[in-house]
Amino acid sequence: MIKARLVVVALISLAFALPAFGAGNKTYKTTYPVPCSELWGAVKVALGNPDNYKDVQSDDDKMTADYNVKHSVHWSIIGAVNQGKNHVSLAPIGTTCEMSVVSMYSGLSHNDQGDFKKRVDESLAKLKSAPASPPAEPAKPGK
Repeated sequence: MIKARLVVVALISLAFALPAFGAGNKTYKTTYPVPCSELWGAVKVALGNPDNYKDVQSDDDKMTADYNVKHSVHWSIIGAVNQGKNHVSLAPIGTTCEMSVVSMYSGLSHNDQGDFKKRVDESLAKLKSAPASPPAEPAKPGK
């Protein structure tokens, strides 16, 4: 029982100490060689996984989304103290697209930004490899 209390106190102390060591919101940018409309589809697929993300609020017109990452139990305790949503936005740069991710946690045992980028990359690869729908056959003239 005493060990459990010490663990809880240590985790709560760590939650308050993390901002002092530079933890908190940081912005990470990645440029993709595809149009933002294509990348936005991959972002939506990644955020649509309920095992990884929750409380997703997105704006398709602005290509932005706010979301929470599902963490393990010990990170949930810290998250209760240091609560905040992650944010992703897309911006066209010529024929490419820049993805900006504002992430709550990076380092130690979690890398939310890196995990999110990896999932978007995987979703983009799957969307690119999916066979295109065959074109619709033209309507036949009636008699």
